[in-house]
Amino acid sequence: MGRNPQSGERLRPVDLARGHGLSTQAIRNYEEAGILPAAARTPHGYRTYTPLHAAALRAFLALLPGHGHRTATSIMRAVNEEAAEEAFRLIDESHAQLLEDRRTLQAVESALRDLGPRTASEPEAGAGGVFIGPLAGKLGIRPATLRKWERAGLVRPGRDPLTGYRVYDESAVRDARLVHQLRRGGYLLEQIAPLIEQVRAAGGLEPLEAALGDWRSRLSARGRAMLTGAAELEAYLRKRG
Repeated sequence: MGRNPQSGERLRPVDLARGHGLSTQAIRNYEEAGILPAAARTPHGYRTYTPLHAAALRAFLALLPGHGHRTATSIMRAVNEEAAEEAFRLIDESHAQLLEDRRTLQAVESALRDLGPRTASEPEAGAGGVFIGPLAGKLGIRPATLRKWERAGLVRPGRDPLTGYRVYDESAVRDARLVHQLRRGGYLLEQIAPLIEQVRAAGGLEPLEAALGDWRSRLSARGRAMLTGAAELEAYLRKRG
């Protein structure tokens, strides 16, 4: 793509900064990072910008909410270095990650629906927890399977202080039930790992259920932000010619 300097109007760093609540130092930092094209200089060495730089700044700030600082910076740097295909690749990667995050959310929601309340035949961890044999038997799996899940970090049993045997407390039983349900749904262990981390971060299944709506809203906001960022980036590309 060709360069169109848009040199009819000259802007000072403060002119760019003021409209976005930024400092003039931030504008200089953005230029040094390659987010903005290089500024022209006055005979006295002062930076001068143009509407092209203003469009670049708008594009970057619009890309931030959907792509994050690192990727938004890389996208702008690629465009300013005449590497538009690299910028498009980075954008595609962000969209692919958003899609994967949506699938993760859907998997958690599906697993929670299918898991349901514990039935009378399923294990319940008492004050001392439940040992590996009874837990495996109640879930209909082999103890070796539980040990495999433990090695993958999906289930974290404790140890009986006298015998050294694995003991599964309430949270470990919960994780084992969820892993079992997800495995039955066809998920691989490496796909299950981030889901289990979501459960642990939320503090359990019930808090996670309450957080799912917020999670879904944040994914939707990211998707809309990507659309806004794409529109501003397209406007900047048009200005560049």
